[in-house]
Amino acid sequence: MITASHATRLSLPGSDWRTLWREAITDAHELLALVGLEYLAGTLPADDAGFSLRVPRGFVARMRIGDPRDPLLLQVLPQLAELEQAPGFMMDAVGDLAAREAQGVLHKYQGRALLIASGSCAVNCRYCFRRHFPYGDEMAAASQWRQALEHVREDTSINELILSGGDPLALATSKLEELSRGLADIPHVTRLRIHTRLPVVLPERVDGPFIDWLKALPMQKVVVMHANHANEFDDSVDEACSRLHGAGATLLNQSVLLKGINDDADILIALSERMFAAGVLPYYLHQLDRVQGAAHFEVADALAQALIELMRNRLPGYLVPKLVREVGGDPSKRPL
Repeated sequence: MITASHATRLSLPGSDWRTLWREAITDAHELLALVGLEYLAGTLPADDAGFSLRVPRGFVARMRIGDPRDPLLLQVLPQLAELEQAPGFMMDAVGDLAAREAQGVLHKYQGRALLIASGSCAVNCRYCFRRHFPYGDEMAAASQWRQALEHVREDTSINELILSGGDPLALATSKLEELSRGLADIPHVTRLRIHTRLPVVLPERVDGPFIDWLKALPMQKVVVMHANHANEFDDSVDEACSRLHGAGATLLNQSVLLKGINDDADILIALSERMFAAGVLPYYLHQLDRVQGAAHFEVADALAQALIELMRNRLPGYLVPKLVREVGGDPSKRPL
């Protein structure tokens, strides 16, 4: 994995999640140096291809030294391929802006509303379908969540609230407490779903105050994590998952099928087995959202379907994720 000298530069013992967030790597040359790949510096795109690099040091510590094809590295390292203009790839790949109902509120599916809780992430994944999203204008947490909560209060068909982003756990726990106070007089919301990458890339965020907040919520809680490869799990991620379970949350995982990273049946099977060992059930395996800058990650539908069939042949059904694509305007994710 990582040498002692590299580990020294990556470890911040005793630090809380805010310190670790601030100490994230934001320079691609530093990242390459930490994983022993300085010779690749000449292949980096200028200005990070218009999408800034950010990756916590603890996540870098799980990368393989000297391996330019490391599956964790490839998810975060800017590539020249991101500058290519690919037909069919667009800025708003899944029709988010057409689904806007109020500031930071997307309402695509029956019974569920999604809040863009934050524009920040602990890690910037290069395939992110919201890499061009206008977060500055669409923040549900602004003004104590007022506009978002007014919309949810008025629409009694909404029984599940989904927190997304960015990453909702980028918010301070005190900001999440503002939301739960606002939900106290909205009885038709009976489930809160949190979509977050932080338990995987910055597990220290799952700290005591956050767990106390989550445990005290009166509604059902679902935490949908995002991991694409078994190497993303380590003891710290296992501990974060255990704490989330202890707070009464159901843990699911959604992955994205990514060329050169997890487009292999053995890799996907290992991911399902590893996440289940941490108490997390596979939920979705997404075909890539066709956002500008991510075409080099795309896997053909025929291969995706063959991979799922191989997984069905080798795993119990509860460890096989649903293969889906999101299409703007559809009433649900589209099964493949």
